[in-house]
Amino acid sequence: MNSFPQNALGLVEKMAETAAESPDQTIAFQGAPGANSHLAALEYAPDCLALPCFSFEDALDAVKQGTAGSAIIPIENSLHGRVADIHFLLPESGLYIVAEHFMPIRHCLMAQSADAKIKTAMSHPQALGQCRHYLRNHDIIPVAYADTAAAAAYVAQDNDPNAAAIAPPLAAEIYGLEPIANAIEDEAHNMTRFVLLASEANIPEPKAGEDSRLMTTFIFEVKNIPAALYKAMGGFATNGVNMTKLESYQEGSSFSASKFYADIEGIPGDAAVDRALEELEFHCNSVRLLGTYRQARKRAV
Repeated sequence: MNSFPQNALGLVEKMAETAAESPDQTIAFQGAPGANSHLAALEYAPDCLALPCFSFEDALDAVKQGTAGSAIIPIENSLHGRVADIHFLLPESGLYIVAEHFMPIRHCLMAQSADAKIKTAMSHPQALGQCRHYLRNHDIIPVAYADTAAAAAYVAQDNDPNAAAIAPPLAAEIYGLEPIANAIEDEAHNMTRFVLLASEANIPEPKAGEDSRLMTTFIFEVKNIPAALYKAMGGFATNGVNMTKLESYQEGSSFSASKFYADIEGIPGDAAVDRALEELEFHCNSVRLLGTYRQARKRAV
């Protein structure tokens, strides 16, 4: 908590005290008050008690320790790709994905004064990447910080009148900054996908209709032999199971075998999904389910 800028600490402590009164109603998020993850928590569950945490690990620890009933974590952005390394964070935490949430991201350039001569802009690396064309066109130097709202808090208490922050407009209100330019993201379709994590899996009941499909997320490690991934994927094709995401990553320093993060439409217990997962396991060293949850947004066909 002491890693937050001094002018954000009072609000962080107050929110933490309120959350402690009702942990089951609390959603932990990474960032200072006013961060995009704070907005996502309130958008997903308007009656929730939002708990600011300095890091993703702190947010997950809040759930593991019972301080919060769940945590909301951004995992990918339509403009700048991966946000959080969920395939590293989730297995280590022992938590499960129980829901997903999509939120449009709008960035605001803010400073101490409306007539500031902006030379630098501080924000989370994701936000800086989503606004890189604007920054380049205005000769503004990007400066990385832990999160968007904390950057706004830091700029508000800094001695540099020409420093700015990129954060949600709410952060300007909270920390007393002046909006310089709104909606500076490079594309209007800027969207971030968040997942809600809890200590216990919660598989929802299937409902009729395209917009209520269930998603299952898992990670797996293929055997280090020729065509292992090709063969492992074959079961999903032959059983008609739609895979909406497949991302590779390396764990450790051996570089001997690749691991993969995957999302599919379907649920364990469904005959087609079970057959596909059984074939996957045959060609893998390990398979680990991370959660089954309702699809929040229909995937493109």
